[in-house]
Amino acid sequence: MILEKSPRGRVIVVGNEKGGSGKSTVAIHIAVALMKAGQSVATIDLDSRQRTFTRYVENRRAWAKHVARNLETPDHYCIEQKAGYPTADDEAAECRALAETVETLANNHGVVVIDTPGHNHYLVRLAHSMADTLITPLNDSFVDFDVLGAVDPETLSVASISHYSRIVEEARRQRQLDKRDTDWIVLRNRLSTLGSRNKRFVGQALEELSQKLDFRCVDGLAERVIFREFYPRGLTAVDDLDEATLGTRPTMSHVTARLEMENLLSAVSLGAAVANGEMFGHDRDAA
Repeated sequence: MILEKSPRGRVIVVGNEKGGSGKSTVAIHIAVALMKAGQSVATIDLDSRQRTFTRYVENRRAWAKHVARNLETPDHYCIEQKAGYPTADDEAAECRALAETVETLANNHGVVVIDTPGHNHYLVRLAHSMADTLITPLNDSFVDFDVLGAVDPETLSVASISHYSRIVEEARRQRQLDKRDTDWIVLRNRLSTLGSRNKRFVGQALEELSQKLDFRCVDGLAERVIFREFYPRGLTAVDDLDEATLGTRPTMSHVTARLEMENLLSAVSLGAAVANGEMFGHDRDAA
């Protein structure tokens, strides 16, 4: 694996080997929120097959033109992966190209946000090795917990760590050799608003695993239809959701989604502007 020196800009990687965990939703919200805080942001989609992140950005550009509104949109790139069975030379060339792309973008932007596909791939492993911040969205169930580690069926305590966790461990080990660190954050998505045995047991297992793997566990997004409704128009919960931007009257669901995303971004600690509420156009203490 090629490991380049950390570029000037901050590299945020959103990664998880399971699909359907909300990676692209988290990635676009982080990108837009940071732009609203005054950061120059570039985004990279490594999933050239699904292209969910790329279509989200394309939808945002098209909707901004349709409603004649200025919607902050990052400089976006989709990295094509070689189909079939690449040779060692192919892999090396693609890794060099990705490393050079990230370095160039980071030298010209404050932040680079990379969305990764839900499978193991040499470009995904390289992206993890370049991450200053790694965000892993995780649906709140033992089915999805399995991407990080396995639990004992009787005690529900952590029995072992998973293949993906080992990939992250190796990426962090390589960075530490160069005196760099990766802040690993696990987001618990689809959290129930009510207490339950599953919620409690998964939380306990994540707490135990966080001690072994040194990650921070943060409450993510609840199961909200509104986040899925944003996608066709490329909107986010941190946009100015007035009637002109939405194309319809905002509802309490929009307000709730916005507050939920503010809390998530503040917990992830993406800078003082997030904590102060500056990117949302209001003072958090007055909200």
